[in-house]
Amino acid sequence: MNSATRAPATVTRTARTRTAILLIVGAVVVNAAFALLGTAFDYPDVLQYPAEEVLRRFHADRARITGLFLLLATGAALLAPIAVRIARLAGAGLLPRTSAAVGVAAAAVQVVGLLRWPLLVPPLATTAADPGATAAARAAAVDRFHTLHTVLGQIVGEAFGYLLTAAWTVLIVVALRRGGAGRPAPHRFVLGRFSAGLALLSVPLILTGLLVPLGAPGADLANFIGYVAWSLWLVVFGVGLLRDSRRQAGWLPAVEAVATSHENSPLLSPDH
Repeated sequence: MNSATRAPATVTRTARTRTAILLIVGAVVVNAAFALLGTAFDYPDVLQYPAEEVLRRFHADRARITGLFLLLATGAALLAPIAVRIARLAGAGLLPRTSAAVGVAAAAVQVVGLLRWPLLVPPLATTAADPGATAAARAAAVDRFHTLHTVLGQIVGEAFGYLLTAAWTVLIVVALRRGGAGRPAPHRFVLGRFSAGLALLSVPLILTGLLVPLGAPGADLANFIGYVAWSLWLVVFGVGLLRDSRRQAGWLPAVEAVATSHENSPLLSPDH
């Protein structure tokens, strides 16, 4: 068996390993940043406070909070390469391509929503906390913060983020379950009932986030549980891909050795 025959399997193992690492790192980074923001900024509960209080708290620990939001945005951005790589594993076809596009869009809207904190909020917080600023300037800063929170936060980052994340999850689970022609199916641990069920269970819970601005009781808790379940699915997915890569690394050399021995067998020689 020549090197040209071995190359596709090697590339597949490498791609799966890198995808697995992205899945696990993405889940860890997002949840770590979210937990640290809860400690440093009382996020996301702080969003229920008056705007003046939010800006005051932000200004009091601006550097750390800005860094944590950048970390959270980085974790959210990882969904884009994750979506593209997983779509390739699912094979060719409209469904994998659609899932990749939806996943990239989900990452984009969440990053846009989160980046308002390190890029647009700091000068507003400075003005709101400045005792030398006029009342009109402070009021204008608060009004602009309200606008940014509504447009970039609730509409772009949250509403579109929930919808697109839920849609991507359903699309990629269906695409992976179907598999693709000419593509080795991922390990059954990745596509098993537990993993698929965990992913699909998170979808309606994530969508309850759309009800939070409406004051629906329990919506914020359900949304939080949904993202925890979704993050756990990403880790389970990543572990499954790593296991599959190791399994392939174990049996492929043996298969190649057997194939090579058959190719070199005198019984298969053209002279016989």
